[in-house]
Amino acid sequence: MGDSINKCDCQAINEELAERVKSEMEDDGCFSLLSAFFKIISDDTRIKIMYALSKSELCVNDLAVILDMTKSAISYQLRLLKGSGQVKSRKEGKFVYYSLDDEHVFEIIENALIHVKHQK
Repeated sequence: MGDSINKCDCQAINEELAERVKSEMEDDGCFSLLSAFFKIISDDTRIKIMYALSKSELCVNDLAVILDMTKSAISYQLRLLKGSGQVKSRKEGKFVYYSLDDEHVFEIIENALIHVKHQK
């Protein structure tokens, strides 16, 4: 009953508008990459790791303390994040430090947090 309110029963098409928007659409490969990005960050632990890394470069030990998790659990998630290109690492002596791969990831996280907090 309520579904009929949301249906568009008209047959008219604004061809100029449709063509303009269609020409501005990204290709399917770009949308596949975007979807894969959202899948990798959709895990609570991974988003927490990325948020922590948006604040500072950290090693596995630091992240384990911050997130109250085991080092092996953090390492596993970091492997996934690094493999997907979301984080990078650098070695200094015995330590490996992780950081976000670029500032765009930080901006996405910050904007998403603003959105989530706005909806509360």
